[in-house]
Amino acid sequence: MAVKIEPTRADRLISRAVVRNVNASTESLAGKLTWAADEHVLCALALGWWACCRGRPAKGRRASNHILLVTIAASVLPHLMKLAFTQTRPDRLTLRGHWRGVPLSGKGDHAFPSGHAIHVGALASAATNLPTGPRRAIWVASAGLLLTRIVLLAHWTSDVVAGVLFGVGLERVLRPITGFSRSSYDGEQTGCRSAERTSTRSPW
Repeated sequence: MAVKIEPTRADRLISRAVVRNVNASTESLAGKLTWAADEHVLCALALGWWACCRGRPAKGRRASNHILLVTIAASVLPHLMKLAFTQTRPDRLTLRGHWRGVPLSGKGDHAFPSGHAIHVGALASAATNLPTGPRRAIWVASAGLLLTRIVLLAHWTSDVVAGVLFGVGLERVLRPITGFSRSSYDGEQTGCRSAERTSTRSPW
């Protein structure tokens, strides 16, 4: 039997604040932006990058292996967790929100955890190995994507926070398996376009 999780007082206060301040335009924009963290989109992008890197240097291949494995794992994990936990989405508990343009997201009892947040947390964690500029850019974009889940009332804030933590933990657990490290991004060997070749080829 699934464990029922109740939203916190802070969750309810934040959701009420969202309802008071959003409109149809805000919800429409958030609905479009949130697709950037959708599991289908991210899996397609990760697979494309992985395929692009097959004939490239070992460090680039290792990084693409890691990102693909993390993205797949981050797609599976929330589905498994939602078999064990049940929580009503905030968009199912408001009428005023729907008058203001709030849509219905997913299954009504699948609020915990946020699958989008697991993806974002995992990829933001992987970005810690990037140089400062790209790393900060990814973190800023990640924060924006997480905010869309709250603005859409698809999740309570605690669901999003939990999702990020699960995603970070998942990415760190998979690092020893893939051999992913900061050196995977060092120099020009990080990208699929690098012309440098190494004599040692990865079995991947």
